[in-house]
Amino acid sequence: MTGHDHSHADATQDRKRLVAALCVTVLILAAEIVGAALSGSLALLADAGHMFTDASGLVIALIAASLAMRPATPERTWGYKRAEVLAAALQAGLLLVVGGFVLVEAVRRLIEPPEVGSSAMLWFGIIGLTGNAIALLVLAAGRHTSFNLRAAFLEVLNDALGSAAVIIAAVVIAVTGWTRADALVSLLIGALIVPRTLRLLKETTDVLLAATPKGLDLRSVRDHILALPHVVDVHDLHATLIGTGTPVITGHVTLKDECLSDGHSQEILAQLQECVAEHFDVPVEHSTFQLESAAHRDQEHLHH
Repeated sequence: MTGHDHSHADATQDRKRLVAALCVTVLILAAEIVGAALSGSLALLADAGHMFTDASGLVIALIAASLAMRPATPERTWGYKRAEVLAAALQAGLLLVVGGFVLVEAVRRLIEPPEVGSSAMLWFGIIGLTGNAIALLVLAAGRHTSFNLRAAFLEVLNDALGSAAVIIAAVVIAVTGWTRADALVSLLIGALIVPRTLRLLKETTDVLLAATPKGLDLRSVRDHILALPHVVDVHDLHATLIGTGTPVITGHVTLKDECLSDGHSQEILAQLQECVAEHFDVPVEHSTFQLESAAHRDQEHLHH
């Protein structure tokens, strides 16, 4: 019960952080749209597009955080724990589209640079950077607790770097008149967006494809189990991640025949669960092991 209460408290805190970050993001978005219209800056427009994606992503993340608090049911035995993974994957997909647009438009503007109002660009860049700094402070404490907050933190961090670059470009244009600085900064923003987005997309896709959780060596798990007394074989060993902090392991463990008849198997089951919960960098509290005799194992393989 204690672990459940702790998870519920974390989810509630996540929601508060996401709401606060969303409010700041919407304000920055409105300011940068106005700034892009006044200055003609692609860098500000790119940052505004990024902020729009951030706002959409934060709304998705907020919905996912709310769903994650709903209890499990017989129809959904894990509740909505994977909703945050779906939300993060959707955020990454949206952000990838924005990054691609920015890169293409930046190349076009390098070839044909338009006029850019450096003063408006500078002031709205400062507004964006200040707002991003506030949002980063709000999200920083929870960025390691869930995919949602990590995705939101990375997006806001990208925005902060983009806003800093906008300020630098505005200064360059004001001092030298070289308007291509705006397009170069836009390329930089695109370069900041795409790699981190691809990384997040890969991690969430791995979860959705039931890949072994990062940091958990299943070969080492198998060797550990085989080293336990009375264990003859391990097969059909699988590990996956349901949601943040919820790795799961299942497997079939073949025991010596006498262990299943003398009641010793329950002690071995406790050892197996303790093994995966305590001996690895990624502790697995949710484990399901089928204990079987060698005869059952051989018969089972015939059906496979």
